[in-house]
Amino acid sequence: MPTRCPITVFGEVLFDCFPDGTEVLGGAPFNVAWHLRGFGLSPRLVSRVGGDARGERIRSAMGRWGLDASALQTDPIHATGRVSVTLVDGEPCYAIVSGSAYDFIDPPEPSLVSGTGLLYHGTLALRHPPSAAALASLKSLHQGPIVLDVNLRRPWWSIETVLPLVDDADHVKLNAAELALLSNDAPPEDDAPPEDDRDALAASMHRFAERHRLETLVVTRGALGVLHWRGGAIVSVAAAAAGPVVDTVGAGDGFAAVLLLGLSQGWPWAETVARAGDFAAALVSQRGATIDDPSVYTQFLASWGVG
Repeated sequence: MPTRCPITVFGEVLFDCFPDGTEVLGGAPFNVAWHLRGFGLSPRLVSRVGGDARGERIRSAMGRWGLDASALQTDPIHATGRVSVTLVDGEPCYAIVSGSAYDFIDPPEPSLVSGTGLLYHGTLALRHPPSAAALASLKSLHQGPIVLDVNLRRPWWSIETVLPLVDDADHVKLNAAELALLSNDAPPEDDAPPEDDRDALAASMHRFAERHRLETLVVTRGALGVLHWRGGAIVSVAAAAAGPVVDTVGAGDGFAAVLLLGLSQGWPWAETVARAGDFAAALVSQRGATIDDPSVYTQFLASWGVG
């Protein structure tokens, strides 16, 4: 499958650390880059790890998968990112450790990243000024489309910092609750919008997309499927059929990866969104946010007729 344009992925790579000592490699941008490599592309991940054992494990995993690590920086002071997972009354709680290596990404050398193609990033890695400045530097050299994957995590975001990212983007993906928060449509003490009110959500999407001059806007709604806006028209895509839900972590990252895949290959937009839903549905039926079996990606490409 030929790659029509290069893809640069910017943001966090980290470990989810559980009370029993289990550590699971992840971070939304890392997961996206991993999936793109699985689909046969060669994305370049711009991130930062510590000069520690976790950082070495990340480099080793990327090497085994054939994922380009030339723009992965090593921080001599700050540790590799991690999320501490604890159980409170039987429910998991997540503490995203601040001051991690990915909070201090340096502007990458221009020779290490493409100034064209697609640039993908989220919002978490921009919570501290150094990494936010690094992304701004990267954007100043970039001439292709920018894809923003909104991922709002308290207390690591503010509307004053996220909306300018939307203004810079061409394509934006978020969920219905995030759209409500960024549109000031959320009730004062309830982040959850009426996701099943399609007309109200569609009207909010129109206003948001036109206000920020977006090319496309994708709103995910879980079991209700996806609404996507493009050129003033909104299309609804039903949720793909899925087996038993084992783990929903990373499903959105898989969805984003296929959006990037479709954009890079020039797929029709409606087909791209539907295929992204297919892949995300498959991810929730397995443990973990990534897949280390190349044949799974090959099977998806074959089923889409683009192998």
